[in-house]
Amino acid sequence: MLAELSPLIAATSQWLTCAYPSGGGALASALCEVQARQAVTVAAWLRYPTPMDAALVHMAGPGGATRLDWLTGGTDGAETQDPDERAWRTWVDEVVASWAACLLTDPDMADRAVGAIAEGGPTAASVAEFRRLTAPDDTDRRAAALLRHPDLLAPVADLHRDQLVERLRPGRALIA
Repeated sequence: MLAELSPLIAATSQWLTCAYPSGGGALASALCEVQARQAVTVAAWLRYPTPMDAALVHMAGPGGATRLDWLTGGTDGAETQDPDERAWRTWVDEVVASWAACLLTDPDMADRAVGAIAEGGPTAASVAEFRRLTAPDDTDRRAAALLRHPDLLAPVADLHRDQLVERLRPGRALIA
């Protein structure tokens, strides 16, 4: 299942770090990327909890970054002559990006989301694997100041927040 979601996770993480970059050097950029990847991974596992879900999104494609780019005022990839730039952007998943933005800006929701995948899904993971998402230290926070800023991420987070809240509702099974 992870192999099916890896292009989606990579592209959506890249979109987040391009839209909300780190302001520091190489270490800050790496820490920002790790936080984005952890948030996107949790969001993707919540959105596509079964191997069938992952296979279907892999076959159909996640939709691309066009609406997210418009919303944030970024480039839509069509402006570039580089086919590689346009190609990765097609693997961005709007819902996963929105859910990841929610997780990056709401520590309680991030804890609940990581707890949900740690408890119930076929991708069950250790909570410690997502420490930079759920328990960032001061260095992590500085590195991802834009990526974790609630006001800046609000337009993206608000797109699909209600679906994530429903998904994390107490008593709801991860796999429906």
